Amino acid sequence: MDVEALRTFVAVAETGQFQAAADELGISQQAASKRVAALERHLRVTLLVRTARGSRPSLDGQVFLTHAKEVLTAVEQAERAVRPGSRPLRVDVLNRRIAPAQAVYRFYRSHPETDLDVVTLSTENAAQAAQAVLEGTVDASFRALPADQVPAGLSAERLLDVPLELMVGPGHPWAGAPQVRTADLAGHRIWIPGIRPGTEWGDFYQELSEDFGLSIDALGPNFGDEALMDALADSPSLATLVGAGDRYLWPRNHDLRRIPLREPTPVYPHMLLSRSGDRHPVLTALRADLRTSGPPTLDDSWTPTWVGR
Repeated sequence: MDVEALRTFVAVAETGQFQAAADELGISQQAASKRVAALERHLRVTLLVRTARGSRPSLDGQVFLTHAKEVLTAVEQAERAVRPGSRPLRVDVLNRRIAPAQAVYRFYRSHPETDLDVVTLSTENAAQAAQAVLEGTVDASFRALPADQVPAGLSAERLLDVPLELMVGPGHPWAGAPQVRTADLAGHRIWIPGIRPGTEWGDFYQELSEDFGLSIDALGPNFGDEALMDALADSPSLATLVGAGDRYLWPRNHDLRRIPLREPTPVYPHMLLSRSGDRHPVLTALRADLRTSGPPTLDDSWTPTWVGR
């Protein structure tokens, strides 16, 4: 059943004139007449009685008018529900501790009226997260995705380059260093539990290892960030890598150190994935905020060959 025909019938029934209804709807009187005639043919009843003074609902038309108004109200509510800005922006941040989550949190704190829904598709790789955006499961996602793998229908903007830092315990030889050269990590064990083959972060650390001859592994069970902090605090040789914007907490007596990496600085390139043409106002505001408040571009940095600017 044609919604515009319903709308036209209701307008004629309420105004009593085809011309007045046509003016209200922004169509010609002829178009209004055709719509109502088509509706009557579909229902096989006469909805309007034409008189010298105009038109009024027939007995069937009076019964149908009540239901037609309810249908139009439901249609209006449905349209309003999906109108840009009418629902929360649903953003995947991968992990609530890392830089994307912190960036979205800072944005929210500076825009407390913003309607946001933050989720973590932590079990999905970049391609799966991109598909989730494409299908509308989420509105946006932060991922490191090669430009040639961005599906048609998505836009990808590199907005959050996160420098990596070395994290060590107080007994580590570099515990007091103001910074460490990335190449000097060769020969030292770097433990990053949770790396999974087939994920973008797995590919990132694989190329980082190969380019600098590093020993990065995920051996052993992953008991979570707290267990990793415990292991670092107790070891004179174990180290891990974390993003400069990542938020980790540990007991005071762990005395862990975060040390910048230089010459070059490895950078993890988060891209904001969203559907092309998405006009959600919160997405527009978030994108603008990231463009102005994101980390500065480093002259001396390293990123994987598969990530474009």
